[in-house]
Amino acid sequence: MANVSAFGGISGVVIGPLSSSASQVIRQAASVATENSKIEKSAKDFESILLGSWLQQAEQSFGSVPGGDDDDADAGKDQFQGMAMQSLGTSMTASGGIGIAKMISKQLHKADDARVAIAAKTPHAHTE
Repeated sequence: MANVSAFGGISGVVIGPLSSSASQVIRQAASVATENSKIEKSAKDFESILLGSWLQQAEQSFGSVPGGDDDDADAGKDQFQGMAMQSLGTSMTASGGIGIAKMISKQLHKADDARVAIAAKTPHAHTE
């Protein structure tokens, strides 16, 4: 039986720094996690902007009565309503949205997986 040290290692065996392939795998795993979070955030941002735009257009279309008095014609009214609709769109997306972010995210993940698969098959020189 081999000699095992108090720290759980085998005596006489030196464990050096990670090999370049192991450190590359660790960097790729971190890169994948970062890429996944970017995809999710981008998809949600897109959905919230789209919802805000739709809500703003709907509010402008249905928010006033045709031929009615325009008593509240403030200079900043449209700007504040636009901000309110964008905020509402962001809130709707944060609480699940209407599914656009999920569809976009799914397609972006497929495209990223395909890109990674092609990159893995393509021979390239390792520079260290």
